[in-house]
Amino acid sequence: MMNRRSLMTATTLLVSLIVAPGLVRAAEEPAKKEAVKTEEAAKKADFLFVQSAQSIHYADGKLTLKGVSPTTIMFSDRPVRIADHMATARFVPFWSKGKDSFLSDPPNASLSILEGDKVKDVVVVLRDPELKGDELSYNIRVLEGEMPATGGAASLFIDVIGMPLTPMSYAGAARRAYRY
Repeated sequence: MMNRRSLMTATTLLVSLIVAPGLVRAAEEPAKKEAVKTEEAAKKADFLFVQSAQSIHYADGKLTLKGVSPTTIMFSDRPVRIADHMATARFVPFWSKGKDSFLSDPPNASLSILEGDKVKDVVVVLRDPELKGDELSYNIRVLEGEMPATGGAASLFIDVIGMPLTPMSYAGAARRAYRY
């Protein structure tokens, strides 16, 4: 025969088995909604890209990043801060695919080159990327600064897709100043 305490324990266990899954589902709903919200925001996010290389070479309007990293860093700002990386080989098709492709609106970029213990910055427009092994070449137009023929370690900060005139972008600001 069950005593009162055992009956209460059994009842509590039975109720938890019936109600708990509903509570778990209810608790999961806000998390799912937040994940969908984040995913939707990511689809609308404007990304900046960074490519790093061991050195650069420039001649006849062509910039070559030598020893380029196999990954391109990408990140966004508010409302959803996202940071990730992608294979550099997957980045190159941005010039030919999609309505906001770089083919129709080539991005600006700020190239920071390490020369000894100093950093030199050059603002450029990027076109026609070509990746061969660990060398990535772009046809460029210099907007600001003077491009050296060679340079040491470098990082290329590429403006956002779809919003090349973003106020948070150094290269976007340079493009605005250049246009006016």
